[in-house]
Amino acid sequence: MEKINLNELAKHFSDEDKARELVEKLRWKDGVVCPHCKSKEGAYKIEAKASGGRKARKGLYKCSGCRKQFTVTVGTIFESSRIPLNKWLLAIHLVCFSKEGMSAHQLRRMLGISYKSAWFMAHRIRFAMTQEPLFQQVKRNG
Repeated sequence: MEKINLNELAKHFSDEDKARELVEKLRWKDGVVCPHCKSKEGAYKIEAKASGGRKARKGLYKCSGCRKQFTVTVGTIFESSRIPLNKWLLAIHLVCFSKEGMSAHQLRRMLGISYKSAWFMAHRIRFAMTQEPLFQQVKRNG
């Protein structure tokens, strides 16, 4: 994985669309992969219909194999969260780079979100830090 410095991340912290693009780039280096059937072929982006149809959600894909819709957040700690991805990226940075840890109260103050949202994010981030392959990386470097 390529290293990204804080200056580079700051570009993605300010805008949800840019944050989604970064997560897509990091997760799908070799092309879009369906999180449901793991197919690497035939996933396509769903765009808004030209004839006044329903507007498609940004970043929405559909697998031509299993025919299910998905976004880059499916199967990640971001799934089923209404918190914008740019706030998630900032929270991950704050939690991972604070020397003495980061409480949910601190996240709440720094991100301008509710305590319930901050608690939810903190727990999901901590859980992700215990999972593979990150946990193996931490054990090797630690």
